Amino acid sequence: MKITCDCHFHTVNSGHAYSTLGEYVAEATNRGLELIVMTDHGPQMPGGPHPWHFQNLRVVPRLWGNLTVWMGVEANVLDLQGALDLPDGDLASLDLVVASFHTPFFPTGGTRANLTKAARRVMENPQVDILGHPDDERLPLDYEELARAAAGSGCLLEVNNSSLLPNSHRRGARDNYLLLLEACVRHGAKVALNSDAHIHLDVGRCDASLALLETIGFPEELVVSTSAQHLKAWMAGRQAFRQD
Repeated sequence: MKITCDCHFHTVNSGHAYSTLGEYVAEATNRGLELIVMTDHGPQMPGGPHPWHFQNLRVVPRLWGNLTVWMGVEANVLDLQGALDLPDGDLASLDLVVASFHTPFFPTGGTRANLTKAARRVMENPQVDILGHPDDERLPLDYEELARAAAGSGCLLEVNNSSLLPNSHRRGARDNYLLLLEACVRHGAKVALNSDAHIHLDVGRCDASLALLETIGFPEELVVSTSAQHLKAWMAGRQAFRQD
């Protein structure tokens, strides 16, 4: 299996990342990627960009040479009701939306049932396309229920390569992903393999995620990141869902 799309990376606009969009584009082109999505953190992340950053992304070209470049956000889940830190109108103007729980301001210690309910509410939001890094044992989730909800809503579940690296601050990711991926197979839920790069050298790098999928023989047809054609076809269905 080969990954040619990366739907989650951060530029200097996120405040704690170290490369520009141009550097990402150059690296992605050199590595033969087909489609990338700039997903800087939402405005509630410390150091994150102002909402105007996202409102003005219409000025950025979506084609750089042969590389498709979409504009998105990694929105922050703010509470157990699934509220996000950008309004639906701003989210609707973007090409793709990742929504994630982040421990800096989402409190740990919630129950598995309450956190799973919050994740379901996020995925039921028609503006949200991917639930980001659902893998940290400090924010426990019911993976059977999560996969069932993802299959029902059409929202993707992310396999985050950064979470699987030795220097990751997230805990228990490998074991949690094994549970999640097995549940995805049972329910037919689709996944996106993303780098969560914070420096351009990591864009499209999903080696740890691919190795994990190979250990359980995860079916390629449930992975949307294998080609721009596959991802665009899936996203066309999401656009119709957003408009319903």
